[in-house]
Amino acid sequence: MTFLIDTREQAPYTFERFNVEIVRATLPVGDYSLPGFEDKVAIERKELNDLIACLMNGNRERFERELAKARHYELFAVVVEGSLSDISKGEYRSEMKPHAALQSIITFQVRYRVPFVWAGNRAGAEYVTHWMLEKYLAEIEKRFKAATQLTLTRKAE
Repeated sequence: MTFLIDTREQAPYTFERFNVEIVRATLPVGDYSLPGFEDKVAIERKELNDLIACLMNGNRERFERELAKARHYELFAVVVEGSLSDISKGEYRSEMKPHAALQSIITFQVRYRVPFVWAGNRAGAEYVTHWMLEKYLAEIEKRFKAATQLTLTRKAE
């Protein structure tokens, strides 16, 4: 299996415990995707402090543009290297109040129909990213097999 990692990703996952080949590429949206599906599936990785920074000032507009581009993807998620509890307790480096941060995240989930997956830590986020991409690929393979079988059935008739 091959994963694409955006060339701008500064702290990429290695996926060492998984059987994954990594290829660096410029992705239109997100940090991780699959070859041939760059316009259909993407995972955006966010370290907790980076997430909070993306909710403020000019970073917020850039982040919203990214979410807006991805809203029509078959699979797009923001995988957070932290917990919802970390935000509610203000365990990040920012003056942004926890309530304001949570309200922004909830707004983005509703507005852009994007899930925020609270993976707890970096290892959990790498795990979630791997399995979301692998499960997506498995679903695509099922669709392809079903479509192929349907085509063969129609030709036989």
